[in-house]
Amino acid sequence: MRVDGIESEDDLKKAQAAAQAQGTSVTDYKAWSDILKQFDEYGVQSTGSYAGDKAKMQEIEQAVQEYVQEMQVQETQQPKNKEPEKVQEITKTDREQEIKATVVNATSDQIMADYMKYYHLLM
Repeated sequence: MRVDGIESEDDLKKAQAAAQAQGTSVTDYKAWSDILKQFDEYGVQSTGSYAGDKAKMQEIEQAVQEYVQEMQVQETQQPKNKEPEKVQEITKTDREQEIKATVVNATSDQIMADYMKYYHLLM
Protein backbone atom coordinates (compact mmCIF):
# COMPACT_ATOMS: atom_id res chain seq x y z
CA MET A 1 0.00 0.00 0.00
CA ARG A 2 1.37 3.41 -0.98
CA VAL A 3 0.61 6.38 1.26
CA ASP A 4 1.38 10.08 1.19
CA GLY A 5 1.07 12.82 3.74
CA ILE A 6 3.28 11.10 6.32
CA GLU A 7 5.00 13.77 8.41
CA SER A 8 6.37 11.70 11.29
CA GLU A 9 7.14 8.21 12.43
CA ASP A 10 3.88 8.15 14.40
CA ASP A 11 1.92 8.92 11.21
CA LEU A 12 3.74 6.07 9.49
CA LYS A 13 2.92 3.66 12.33
CA LYS A 14 -0.75 4.63 12.14
CA ALA A 15 -0.73 4.11 8.38
CA GLN A 16 0.94 0.71 8.82
CA ALA A 17 -1.64 -0.32 11.43
CA ALA A 18 -4.47 0.75 9.10
CA ALA A 19 -2.89 -1.15 6.21
CA GLN A 20 -2.45 -4.26 8.32
CA ALA A 21 -6.10 -4.08 9.34
CA GLN A 22 -6.89 -4.30 5.61
CA GLY A 23 -4.49 -7.22 5.18
CA THR A 24 -1.67 -5.26 3.46
CA SER A 25 1.28 -3.20 4.56
CA VAL A 26 2.85 0.16 3.74
CA THR A 27 5.32 -0.15 0.88
CA ASP A 28 8.93 0.12 2.15
CA TYR A 29 7.68 0.56 5.72
CA LYS A 30 10.96 -0.47 7.42
CA ALA A 31 13.18 1.71 5.21
CA TRP A 32 10.83 4.68 5.54
CA SER A 33 10.65 4.21 9.30
CA ASP A 34 14.46 4.27 9.51
CA ILE A 35 14.58 7.43 7.39
CA LEU A 36 11.99 9.15 9.57
CA LYS A 37 13.95 8.21 12.72
CA GLN A 38 17.06 9.77 11.26
CA PHE A 39 15.13 12.86 10.18
CA ASP A 40 13.89 13.21 13.74
CA GLU A 41 17.48 12.98 15.03
CA TYR A 42 18.76 15.50 12.45
CA GLY A 43 15.83 17.88 12.86
CA VAL A 44 14.79 17.47 9.21
CA GLN A 45 11.16 17.69 8.17
CA SER A 46 9.61 14.92 6.13
CA THR A 47 8.44 15.56 2.60
CA GLY A 48 5.37 13.41 3.20
CA SER A 49 6.21 10.68 0.72
CA TYR A 50 8.63 7.78 0.73
CA ALA A 51 10.20 8.81 -2.60
CA GLY A 52 10.70 12.40 -1.40
CA ASP A 53 12.11 11.33 1.97
CA LYS A 54 14.42 8.82 0.33
CA ALA A 55 15.74 11.46 -2.08
CA LYS A 56 16.22 13.96 0.76
CA MET A 57 18.08 11.33 2.80
CA GLN A 58 20.38 10.61 -0.15
CA GLU A 59 21.12 14.35 -0.44
CA ILE A 60 21.99 14.50 3.25
CA GLU A 61 24.24 11.43 3.02
CA GLN A 62 26.01 12.88 -0.02
CA ALA A 63 26.54 16.21 1.76
CA VAL A 64 27.97 14.38 4.78
CA GLN A 65 30.32 12.36 2.57
CA GLU A 66 31.54 15.51 0.84
CA TYR A 67 32.11 17.17 4.21
CA VAL A 68 34.07 14.14 5.48
CA GLN A 69 36.22 14.13 2.34
CA GLU A 70 36.88 17.85 2.71
CA MET A 71 37.90 17.37 6.34
CA GLN A 72 40.25 14.53 5.35
CA VAL A 73 41.91 16.75 2.75
CA GLN A 74 42.35 19.50 5.35
CA GLU A 75 43.82 17.02 7.84
CA THR A 76 46.40 15.82 5.33
CA GLN A 77 47.39 19.40 4.56
CA GLN A 78 47.59 20.61 8.16
CA PRO A 79 50.51 18.44 9.30
CA LYS A 80 52.51 19.69 6.32
CA ASN A 81 51.80 23.27 7.32
CA LYS A 82 52.69 22.68 10.97
CA GLU A 83 56.03 21.02 10.19
CA PRO A 84 57.85 24.25 9.17
CA GLU A 85 56.49 25.98 12.27
CA LYS A 86 57.82 23.15 14.42
CA VAL A 87 61.26 23.38 12.79
CA GLN A 88 61.30 27.16 13.21
CA GLU A 89 60.34 26.80 16.87
CA ILE A 90 63.13 24.27 17.47
CA THR A 91 65.62 26.47 15.62
CA LYS A 92 64.53 29.50 17.66
CA THR A 93 64.96 27.52 20.89
CA ASP A 94 68.39 26.31 19.77
CA ARG A 95 69.47 29.89 19.00
CA GLU A 96 68.29 31.06 22.40
CA GLN A 97 70.24 28.27 24.10
CA GLU A 98 73.33 29.09 22.05
CA ILE A 99 73.12 32.76 23.03
CA LYS A 100 72.70 31.84 26.69
CA ALA A 101 75.68 29.50 26.51
CA THR A 102 77.80 32.18 24.85
CA VAL A 103 76.87 34.74 27.53
CA VAL A 104 77.62 32.26 30.31
CA ASN A 105 80.97 31.33 28.78
CA ALA A 106 81.93 34.96 28.27
CA THR A 107 80.90 35.81 31.83
CA SER A 108 82.84 32.84 33.19
CA ASP A 109 85.89 33.83 31.20
CA GLN A 110 85.66 37.42 32.47
CA ILE A 111 85.24 36.28 36.07
CA MET A 112 88.23 33.94 35.73
CA ALA A 113 90.34 36.67 34.14
CA ASP A 114 89.46 39.15 36.90
CA TYR A 115 90.14 36.52 39.55
CA MET A 116 93.55 35.75 38.09
CA LYS A 117 94.36 39.46 37.83
CA TYR A 118 93.49 40.07 41.48
CA TYR A 119 95.21 36.86 42.53
CA HIS A 120 98.46 37.99 40.88
CA LEU A 121 98.13 41.47 42.40
CA LEU A 122 97.79 39.99 45.86
CA MET A 123 100.75 37.69 45.48
